[in-house]
Amino acid sequence: MLSAYGTAKGCLIEFPAAREPTVPEDSVWLDLVEPTALEEAAVEETLRIDIPTREELAEIEASSRLYQEDGAAFMTANLIRRGDNDAPESSPVTFIIKDNTLITIRYHHPQAFPVYVKRAMKPQTTAMTGWGIYISLLEAVVDRAADHLERVGVIVDETSRKTFGTGRMMGKRRPKRQGRRRDVNLEELIENIGEEGDFTSKMRESLVSIGRVVAFMTALVDQMKQTREVKENRARIRILQRDIQSLTDHATFLSGKISFLLDAVLGLISIEQNGIIKIFSVAAVVFLPPTLVASIYGMNFKLIPELQWEYGYPLAIVLMILSAFLQWLYFKRKGWL
Repeated sequence: MLSAYGTAKGCLIEFPAAREPTVPEDSVWLDLVEPTALEEAAVEETLRIDIPTREELAEIEASSRLYQEDGAAFMTANLIRRGDNDAPESSPVTFIIKDNTLITIRYHHPQAFPVYVKRAMKPQTTAMTGWGIYISLLEAVVDRAADHLERVGVIVDETSRKTFGTGRMMGKRRPKRQGRRRDVNLEELIENIGEEGDFTSKMRESLVSIGRVVAFMTALVDQMKQTREVKENRARIRILQRDIQSLTDHATFLSGKISFLLDAVLGLISIEQNGIIKIFSVAAVVFLPPTLVASIYGMNFKLIPELQWEYGYPLAIVLMILSAFLQWLYFKRKGWL
């Protein structure tokens, strides 16, 4: 699908779609979403550039995603979004600047794009040129990444609370801990931690790729003739670089927290397994003396002195119960139970 946008009175406007793929003369942004061959050909003919196909985007190495060709700058970054099943989806998105016209090529639907379009339909204080829209679009992408990382932080905090059973009470003493709640499913917690860890790692990779694109943009802007718009773009790019760096650091922090949480949950699972084994071990030891008594009087010898006792059977029962109770009492005093 080819969506063409222009500007009017400081606002972004979308040109009506034509039956045949065409590029309006006043276009400042061409958004190609899963483009067809005809749409690619129309853009290539109008702007005289070679648009990379989906297969070419997948084959491009990370070190070769930033280049200049035919008077245009090609910049590719991995953008991430949450899919229908809340799973992270990462796909390359190519940004092309040619004669102050922005062309975007993407094969998935990051939410930053429709969010920016909706916002840009209102009067903007920034320049509504190809470069201005490009920077604004990256700002929307970074803002969306910040929202994603904030959500990951909330999920990690909630998982930590479930794992350790922690909860601060303002102005009150913290009640004595009664142990982890039985209704917490540790296996489910591991799945949640794994999903958020995978998302955070993909988000960090995305931020690194966006950072490389912004660094390439800085080099391009520095080569331009100094105008008011160029100075404004340079200032916005510097702010964008700082935001990306801070989000990258935050993603690194979340990754470390997720790793710690994963180790903690695995440790709790190990403790629970050890507790189960401990119960079986103690039970086996507690019932060992009664088993010994029952084994002695269960031997098939003809002469057993206690065999003719009137109270032999009750005495054996009492002896077995008493030996088991004494074992249990000993373990209790040792703190093994």
